Amino acid sequence: MDDDRSDEALLVAHVAGEPLAFDELVRRYRDPLWAYAVRIVRDQHDAADVVQDAMLSAFRHAGRWRGEASVRTWLHRIVHHAALDRLRRRRHRSAAPLTAALDVPLRRDPIVDRERVLAVEEALGRLPLPQRAAVVLVDMEGMTVAEAAAVLEVKEGTVKSRAARGRYRLALLLGHLRPGGASAGDRSGRIGNDPGSGDVRAPGGHVRSPTGGER
Repeated sequence: MDDDRSDEALLVAHVAGEPLAFDELVRRYRDPLWAYAVRIVRDQHDAADVVQDAMLSAFRHAGRWRGEASVRTWLHRIVHHAALDRLRRRRHRSAAPLTAALDVPLRRDPIVDRERVLAVEEALGRLPLPQRAAVVLVDMEGMTVAEAAAVLEVKEGTVKSRAARGRYRLALLLGHLRPGGASAGDRSGRIGNDPGSGDVRAPGGHVRSPTGGER
């Protein structure tokens, strides 16, 4: 039977010694936390380990939560740091395959076909990590800019800038998915549409090249 208490009430109950309170938090957030982790570390098995390590850390150190951020944001922050640790340890290995996250659904379009999922996940993997994290949190996890800033421990303006640049890069990389976009043959040697051709669609909505944005 599901527990209808708030996340905050469950965490307080866990700190007070209630045996099953934290289990309910795990049930609520295991899947979205894994979806976030897999898009950061780009490997399903590593993402599972990241979430396991993060939830163990949250379980042990729940008393450190002081309510400055929501429990959801707090858990995402722990997972984010665990994912960064995993990436640092993995630097000596070859890069994870871009198809590792193939089966992760995109929350904004649950009926998206498999080819489009692969294209989006591959494009996400080509973004610089700071931009990728901002795009995933805001556009895929549905967090507000303030919540994403709390997870990433940066200013809100930094999140906005990173997300805008990430969306623009995705728009270039995924331009062929738009009606009338370039065919596979036409895309040889370039990564998307002419950025001067107007608005382009990417996950998260219509975007334009940000003034002074990275190309």
